[in-house]
Amino acid sequence: MNTANLQLEALIMAVAAISDTLVVKGVVTHQEIAAALGQAERAVDRDDDHELSCSNRAATLFPIRVLLLANEAAQRGKTFTFSDYAELVGKLT
Repeated sequence: MNTANLQLEALIMAVAAISDTLVVKGVVTHQEIAAALGQAERAVDRDDDHELSCSNRAATLFPIRVLLLANEAAQRGKTFTFSDYAELVGKLT
């Protein structure tokens, strides 16, 4: 596997952990994180300047969708592996 892919996987999981920590500390809520990630998702969907192919758009949305799933799982008191989240994203899109 490409080392960059492993680094991106770790970064995504780190952001998920930081997000959960911010919720636990009362800085933000799960709903606020979901809203921010939803806003990012919509911004990618509306971005026509880059004329992305469907597969490139899906690739761009992938980390946002993983973080959305991680946020939903954390809200339910659960955590999964990156592979679990990636599989769920694949099934949901």
